[in-house]
Amino acid sequence: ESPLEIQNGYLFKLGFKDPCRVQEEGMDVEIGCLIRFYAGKPYGIDHLERIQLCGFFNVRKGKIQLHKWTKRQVILCGTCLIVSSVKDSQSGKMHVLPLIGGKVEEVKKHQYCLAFTSSGPQSQTYYVSFDTFPEYLRWLRQASKIVSQRISSVDLSCCSLENLPSNLFYSQDLTHLNLKQNFLKLNPGPGANGSLNDLQRFMKLKSLNLSNNHMGEFPLGVCDIPTLSELNLSCNALRSVPSAVSNMDNLQTFLLDGNCLSSLPLELGNLQQLSYLGLSFNEFKNIPVVLENLPPVEKLCMSGNYLETLCLQSLSNLSHIKHVDLRLNRITNLDVADVDFLQHVTHLDLRDNKLIALDATVFENIEVIHCERNHLTSLKVSGYFLKNLYAASNELVYIDAFPVPNNLTFMDVSRLDSLPEWVCEGKKLEVLDISHNQICEFPAKLFSSGSLRKLLAGHNQLRRLPERFERTQAEILDIQHNHLIELPSNLFLKADCLRCLNVSANKLETLPPSCLSEENNSVLQELYLTNNYLTDKCVPMLTGHTCLKVLHLAYNRLQSFPASKMAKLEELEEIDLSGNKLKAIPTTIMNCKRMHTVISHSNCIEVFPEVMQLPEIKCVDLSCNELNEITLPESLPLKLQELDLTGNPRLVLDHKTLELLK
Repeated sequence: ESPLEIQNGYLFKLGFKDPCRVQEEGMDVEIGCLIRFYAGKPYGIDHLERIQLCGFFNVRKGKIQLHKWTKRQVILCGTCLIVSSVKDSQSGKMHVLPLIGGKVEEVKKHQYCLAFTSSGPQSQTYYVSFDTFPEYLRWLRQASKIVSQRISSVDLSCCSLENLPSNLFYSQDLTHLNLKQNFLKLNPGPGANGSLNDLQRFMKLKSLNLSNNHMGEFPLGVCDIPTLSELNLSCNALRSVPSAVSNMDNLQTFLLDGNCLSSLPLELGNLQQLSYLGLSFNEFKNIPVVLENLPPVEKLCMSGNYLETLCLQSLSNLSHIKHVDLRLNRITNLDVADVDFLQHVTHLDLRDNKLIALDATVFENIEVIHCERNHLTSLKVSGYFLKNLYAASNELVYIDAFPVPNNLTFMDVSRLDSLPEWVCEGKKLEVLDISHNQICEFPAKLFSSGSLRKLLAGHNQLRRLPERFERTQAEILDIQHNHLIELPSNLFLKADCLRCLNVSANKLETLPPSCLSEENNSVLQELYLTNNYLTDKCVPMLTGHTCLKVLHLAYNRLQSFPASKMAKLEELEEIDLSGNKLKAIPTTIMNCKRMHTVISHSNCIEVFPEVMQLPEIKCVDLSCNELNEITLPESLPLKLQELDLTGNPRLVLDHKTLELLK
């Protein structure tokens, strides 16, 4: 209830004597690291509040007045309220009140009193009177969480547990138990209560999470919980799985990720309801044979293992596997011996391996293929059902898909010198990412695609776009960091669905008109023109884009931005005019009522613009200009977060302005 007092007391004990120094250390964002360093490994406390609430309070059973108030030990643990039946005793018979679906209510007739009621027709009620308001509030909050649950669930993760709290076993109706990130031991030692073998006492348990406990050995006791449908043993340094796992007949999800496993017992194949088996980040060198006997498992999850060769014969025996995830292995090649086609695999993930060439045409029905961050120079894929192709961060010089992938909607490739012709023949391609390549020109057919919505082609060697620009449905066009001197004159006429255009870092000197007549149809909302050769002549070309919300014109050759032109861009929310030679910001910026960001550093601006009158303004950057003075309103805009005036050597702020800015 008083965290600052606790923190200060801890710092005083460490040896900080000066109160000012204690306050200074307490404000350091790394204070938690300091405390953890000196505290060492966390140790268990019998009555740790996260695990259970416990105390001696006045208790009355039932709603009628016949029962008297008596001092009893009361424990709130798991899903139950536990009340001793022997006065001032901790060892007598305990009354257990299940709270899932029950009620906890404030009793107004008694100070700091709560009524706990179980659910069902045979419900019981206990009244508990607390000594202080903080105690009362703590119990109310914890109990309210329990009664509001729809399932009988207990979360004891990250509680520094070395063994299970004995009072937890009163919650016999428990179905979901989370014990991840503790220090649970298989053999807690003589006299210790609540070993992992006692978990079988929960006869209704369906879901058990024991991940990140670093047990080192498989907890055999869990194999005797026949009701389990989900078991998570990830990150426990396990080296083997016992054959007794076959006893868990109802197991559907079995997570063994992040261990040291290199093999699995054949008895695992008896789990005929198992539909998900997590084997990522272990030490497997081959695909376990037992998977052939687990037909409900449709996804092979073996990323981060030690596979060097992908044996397609092994995959052909797993006819039920549709998704293959072999990321972050050491695969250098595919062994295709005695395999013609693998028709059951629809998703293949080979990211972050060591492949130099990949011929994936054997996967005849492939829909999604990931092969990013390999060393691929050539790639072949089957195009019959291909929908998504991810091949970025490779060294591709050759890529082929046969037949033409008419179902392809997303493609991401890198290091290409030219775009394959078959890309333009796809009828459903919506997103094409060919950024960071060496492409010098686009095929003319590319923009005539009726399906293409997003084209990312930044960081290439483009010098021009197709002159005969056909009508396109593209909404996002990113061609930044190329060598474009001009844009097609009919760009905005043919691309009338364009919402975002990024042509920054090119060599543009002019812009195409937004329309041919007074009637404006432009729906462009974001226009990025930074780092080009644009002059004042381009500004009139912007006024036709009346829907513009973001306009970046930094680092061009602008000397002025006429007020009449700014007046037509009323929807602007963000503008960047930095790195030009502007002497003023147009006064008609006041028309942009939604403007929240004005960046215009590194210009020659002498007069402070009236941006402080804008109701939505958040950020104003006028650093590195030639401001002489600034005029501020009596009260600053409520949403203003940043005002940068550095690098204005002629600017002198009076005392009143400084106080206002503070």
